[in-house]
Amino acid sequence: MHTTKILGKRKKIALVAHDNKKVDLMEWAVHNKTALAKHELFATGTTGKLMEETLDRPVKKLLSGPLGGDQQIGAMIANGEIDMMFFFWDPMEAQPHDSDVKALLRLCVAWNIPMACDRATADFIMTSPFMHEEYETTIPDYSGYLNRKIKEE
Repeated sequence: MHTTKILGKRKKIALVAHDNKKVDLMEWAVHNKTALAKHELFATGTTGKLMEETLDRPVKKLLSGPLGGDQQIGAMIANGEIDMMFFFWDPMEAQPHDSDVKALLRLCVAWNIPMACDRATADFIMTSPFMHEEYETTIPDYSGYLNRKIKEE
């Protein structure tokens, strides 16, 4: 079963980047500055500070990823407070918070939100007509899972 959710014209976008990918994300953001200005931006710690300076506009900053920022964004996704995520992660370097990263990526899939982990995919999302209008998406209905009977031992 599924339910529907309307993503408004003004999307709530999470921006995250590992240290070795922050420059890539900032360059991408500058290239998409005009389009991003139409949306509400959220970011983990350092990425948020860099994004504010780079774009000269406010960004809702959360904790640094390893200190809980990834989990804060994950909670926002689960609560329906984030519409999409751009997470430029570094596939060549192990991260001290890999389990948090994996959980965050899993939540994007679980809640069917658009997600880009590289510049090419981010470009495709940003140039989609859905980016600039309301979009009706389906999200899984987890009520059966939440209401399941749990065996007592």
